[in-house]
Amino acid sequence: MATYAQIAKSSRKPKYSTRIVRRCWNCGRRRGFIGAFNLCRICFREFANAGLIPGVRKSSW
Repeated sequence: MATYAQIAKSSRKPKYSTRIVRRCWNCGRRRGFIGAFNLCRICFREFANAGLIPGVRKSSW
């Protein structure tokens, strides 16, 4: 879980465009971010397994 200070810092406009920090809307994690869903990999898996993300299903091969 990201601290309040980290979330506040990443929400400000950065000096350079490459310093943009994208965070998961659910937990605030910045690593393992999936941009199409605005979720981190961990929250994405939890939501997908619970059936909360439409059009996503678990695959196996």
